[in-house]
Amino acid sequence: MVAETETLCQSLCVPKRIDKHSPSESVVSCSSSFQTTFGDPSATKFIPSLRSGSHTDKGYRESNEDEHICIDNLSAHLGDLFGCPLPGAFYGVFDGHGGSNAAAVYVKDNAMKLFFEDANLPQMSDVDDNFLEKLENRHRKAFLLADQALACECSVPASCGTTALTALVLGGHLIVANAGDCRAVLCRKGVAIQISQDHRPSSSLERQRVEEVGGYIEDGYLNGDLAVTRALGDWYMKFPLGSSSPLISEPEIHQTLLTEDDEFLIVACDGIWDVMSNEDAVHLVRRALRRHNDPQRCAGELVNEALRLNTSDNLTAIVVCFASIYRESTSQRPRLRCCSLSEEARNRLRSLLEGN
Repeated sequence: MVAETETLCQSLCVPKRIDKHSPSESVVSCSSSFQTTFGDPSATKFIPSLRSGSHTDKGYRESNEDEHICIDNLSAHLGDLFGCPLPGAFYGVFDGHGGSNAAAVYVKDNAMKLFFEDANLPQMSDVDDNFLEKLENRHRKAFLLADQALACECSVPASCGTTALTALVLGGHLIVANAGDCRAVLCRKGVAIQISQDHRPSSSLERQRVEEVGGYIEDGYLNGDLAVTRALGDWYMKFPLGSSSPLISEPEIHQTLLTEDDEFLIVACDGIWDVMSNEDAVHLVRRALRRHNDPQRCAGELVNEALRLNTSDNLTAIVVCFASIYRESTSQRPRLRCCSLSEEARNRLRSLLEGN
């Protein structure tokens, strides 16, 4: 058994470090199975012009720190991964816990290898249902691979783990994968749409899953110890490989097709969402984009607002805009009505203006 475990670790583990590449609240119901939202077929013609900004603050947890990754142009980092020249982008937030951010650092430093180089991505002749399903399966596999690699990484204690949320944009397709309580919220025509689900003990679906495999919820914590029900690492709480466990690393994945109605995406750790609603965050970013059109400053303003609201957690926020210039949805703008004045009204107005 020991030999089998060592062989498995050797096959799954990635190098300790890889070269870093340069420089109204709607909830979408998600499940672990393949899921996509297409809408009007003509919408497939929309290709977003991506630009992003991020900001991190430790808050009050000096021992832990979120790690994140923002890549607006995947091809510049990885070349033509899919055999098709569609533009791609990749974003992720990894929120460490367990007294150390070692797991979050490891996943962030190895993200490109885990999610792309080792994921055996399908080659694409067309972005159809078959390709997207294969891509989702590879993405899910990457989460499991990262989890198993943490089990073998000597620099990451067994008591250390991290939540993880990634957002992959390929052409006009958005794929969000989540394990934990980070959250992705889309702004569509000014409406906040929650793309991911929070994996917390308070979730009835997660509680049911946990109890079915012998776990329990006590005082709002998984097995009385952990505030999330899905995470990478935390191997002190997981059963041996191949066994069902109350704490799992399998992500829930949601796919949606972006259209011109989609303005921006917010990806943030739970320190933001503990003190701000989805609508509040979206409204803050919309107002900021009207003022300065800078996603980097928007991310900073989100973090500063959470600090003002006395969040007790560390903070990371990413804002991804889908256009080079922010244009507020025309459906949200008030329409001005033109009306004509009668001759009598014009005379009265002229008299008032002249002081008569």
